[in-house]
Amino acid sequence: MAGERLTQARAWLRQDPDAETRDELAGLITRAASGDTTAIAELDDRFSTRLSFGTAGLRGALGAGSSRMNRVLVAQAAAGFAGYLLQRSGSTPTVVIGYDGRRNSRRFALDSAELFAGAGLRAILLPRLLPTPVLAFAVRHLGADAGVMVTASHNPSQDNGYKVYLGGADAGSQIVAPADAEIAAHIQRVADAGDVGLLPRSEGYEIAGEDVVDAYIAATAEVARAPFGVQEMRWVYTAMHGVGWETFARVLKSAGYPAPRVVDEQRDPDPTFRTASFPNPEEPGAMDLAFARARAVDAEFILATDPDADRLAVAIPDETVEGGWRRLTGNEVGLLLGRRAAQAAQGAPGASLACSLVSSPGLAAVAAHYGLGFHETLTGFKWISRAPGMVFGFEEALGYLVNPGTVRDKDGISAAIAMLGLAADARVRGTSIAGLLAEIGEEIGHFASGQVSIRVDDLSEIADTMLWLRTQPPAAFGTRAVTGAEDLAAGGSGVPAGDVLRYRLSDGSRVIVRPSGTEPKLKVYLDVTAASAAEATAAVAELEAAVRQLLAERG
Repeated sequence: MAGERLTQARAWLRQDPDAETRDELAGLITRAASGDTTAIAELDDRFSTRLSFGTAGLRGALGAGSSRMNRVLVAQAAAGFAGYLLQRSGSTPTVVIGYDGRRNSRRFALDSAELFAGAGLRAILLPRLLPTPVLAFAVRHLGADAGVMVTASHNPSQDNGYKVYLGGADAGSQIVAPADAEIAAHIQRVADAGDVGLLPRSEGYEIAGEDVVDAYIAATAEVARAPFGVQEMRWVYTAMHGVGWETFARVLKSAGYPAPRVVDEQRDPDPTFRTASFPNPEEPGAMDLAFARARAVDAEFILATDPDADRLAVAIPDETVEGGWRRLTGNEVGLLLGRRAAQAAQGAPGASLACSLVSSPGLAAVAAHYGLGFHETLTGFKWISRAPGMVFGFEEALGYLVNPGTVRDKDGISAAIAMLGLAADARVRGTSIAGLLAEIGEEIGHFASGQVSIRVDDLSEIADTMLWLRTQPPAAFGTRAVTGAEDLAAGGSGVPAGDVLRYRLSDGSRVIVRPSGTEPKLKVYLDVTAASAAEATAAVAELEAAVRQLLAERG
């Protein structure tokens, strides 16, 4: 086995154009060849598998080897995707490439542009590092056949990724099956052919003009222009060390909103994410600097985008919690924005709301209240964006699609503008974001949600837990009996197949279990409804404790 890994590693080394990963791999090879068992194990980890291309594209830790993100793997992916597009298109395909501020993002984007151009495609590189929603917008705005965004979204600093969109009939959405498998097959053929240094490259790619960014800013500003009388609104914004601020600031100015008090330490792109070890607004501690800034300026609310600005977090003052500030759940924000969209679309033939099956059932209640259709999908905006008649879609992981006519993916910046519109209107009416949540509770009932996330070092632990739940299904979660159970592995309930278990409980609560699609986590989603907000919150806490106890019993 050691000899096989050394052969693989040496073949990889010969084609690697990156000095840093070459040095890294050469050192491992030298140590492994001398019998160093740690180095041999490391080579096995790097070459025993291949970073798989799926409906989320590629995402993984930077480093040398077939199971890492690096220039060899990106070259194989770009050449394979080019082959797929050439086969799919009857003419010269156009592909747009964007990149964020992570380490190697620009380098991976340049490699892709050169390889696309070398393969005979029209390749258009965005003018500088920009948010993911700008790339998603550009695919539709430029009438492109495809788009590639180099980003790992909110993953840790050591990661990067490669997200793929399709134009034409796919309308700028992320890829779904069977396109993912077809692209993966093309990529594998490139990898099997050997040296990526032999792939044709060209510097004949285009650099998109600033007019593309200007068009995104103009379209996003129209999502919710500022009403008269909001110039005194005090709010805080953090970009979480990502690429959101420059674009968001321009949208704010165009839409007429007052400038926020910015968390300066997190305003500019920083690939080390030095103040947030895990740059995800959902993670404990990630928004602490924003909370401190909000307390200092007596803010009315906080908005935060994740590093590539496709997700939005919202926080409000709350004297009942430590520190006086509470981040709203993704479901709470989803219901706020969903109600806004439903009110605007009321009476429009065929209009619908959509959310993933792990998101709040409250959105279905909102749709029914305002006479709109409703669609429940698998997790991911690749599915939500395809819901018929969708005027708004969301998933609980802080993703919101509020402007489907221009961006067919989650967009933290357009969602932030929509939230500012809600906050401004509420302020004019003498209420607040908390007041809007209370209004929704009065209209459709009080929904509350929670989540239990189990992070693992070994992915087999997740598979083992899912198998355990399937072979020894729980009869109850605490005092709540299971009255219905669904295994969506074979599909059903109007959604495609997925590794998802869904339980309905005796009090109307819901528990859903699934592996994370982007992180080494098992996720458990909890949803309850009650006569009051306080009762709903208490019920979620009880259900969360019951879930943790059940999982602890397995060990």
